[in-house]
Amino acid sequence: QVQLVESGGGLVQAGGSLRLSCAASGRTFRSYVMGWFRQAPGKEREIVAAKNWNEGRTYYADSVKGRFTISRDNAKNMVYLQMNSLKPEDTAVYYCNVQTAVLGGSSLYDWGQGTRVTVSS
Repeated sequence: QVQLVESGGGLVQAGGSLRLSCAASGRTFRSYVMGWFRQAPGKEREIVAAKNWNEGRTYYADSVKGRFTISRDNAKNMVYLQMNSLKPEDTAVYYCNVQTAVLGGSSLYDWGQGTRVTVSS
C-alpha cells in the first residue's frame, strides 16, 4: 500500500512563506501527476495545485495563482508546494495525492494526515 506523508506546515504571519513537502512510500506505479489539496475549518476539501510533469501541464486554483508553486525533486522522490504571500484565508490542513489528471481527475490513494498551515494577521 502507499503511504502519503505531508510536512512543513506551521504558524506564519500574513505575507510570509512556507514550503510544504510530500513523500510517497510503498509500492505504486510511476506517478506523472501530483496534486495538493487543502481543507479549511467547516469547508470542503479543495484542489490547490496539480502538475503533469510528462505533459508539462499545471493547474492552480484562482485563489492561489501567482503565489503558490508546485515542484518536485526526482532524486529525493519528493513533491513540494512553495507558498508565498500567505493570507489568513490560506489557513487549512494541506494534503497531497497522486492524480489521474491535472484538471477534473481523481485522487488515487488514501489521504494522509496532512500538514496544518495557520496564517495570522
